[in-house]
Amino acid sequence: METKTRGGILLPAAAQRRPTSGDVVALGDGKPADGVGPARQFTLAPGDTVLYSKFGFMYTDLKMASGGDEYILIREDDVIGTLPRASAVADDIPELKPLGDRVLVAVQDTADVTIGGVLLPDSAKERPLSGTVVRAGPGKWDASLNDGKGGRVPIGVSPGDRVLYFKYAGDAMETPSGEQFIVLRGDDLLCKTGGGGDA
Repeated sequence: METKTRGGILLPAAAQRRPTSGDVVALGDGKPADGVGPARQFTLAPGDTVLYSKFGFMYTDLKMASGGDEYILIREDDVIGTLPRASAVADDIPELKPLGDRVLVAVQDTADVTIGGVLLPDSAKERPLSGTVVRAGPGKWDASLNDGKGGRVPIGVSPGDRVLYFKYAGDAMETPSGEQFIVLRGDDLLCKTGGGGDA
């Protein structure tokens, strides 16, 4: 069994739902495939419990001949974030730590009625949505920073910032108590809004 991947992360296979979680088994060496440039610095470590989606990115299913263990091979950039413990459940979503240029946002409900009392149909609510940043990732890795040594590009938002984003962006999640969250990439954020007020 290969214990180290090149530039990727080895995870045990889990249920085919979106999103799902698993524990990191091994990391690659971080070197670019062409061997040119600095090695990537991983945020993850073996043993971390991660949340990921099996939709919308490239991954490889692996099944070991001996024992029949199943894994998936994915890039760190395709991991949504880390969870506080193994066997995490939906109640743990507020504790998610986003990776890369991702941001965990607590969703603000969209009003169904205008200030004047007019009930809005769903088609009239096709506008940017808003929420409050709970946690932001360390930023996207850029190998060209720091004189070619590489580094992370800050996202530009902090916990407590109110942000606007498009309705169909990101990975939406909900706790059993009904709290709604979404994990967005930095590019999905339209803008920051006034502190606690409406945009």
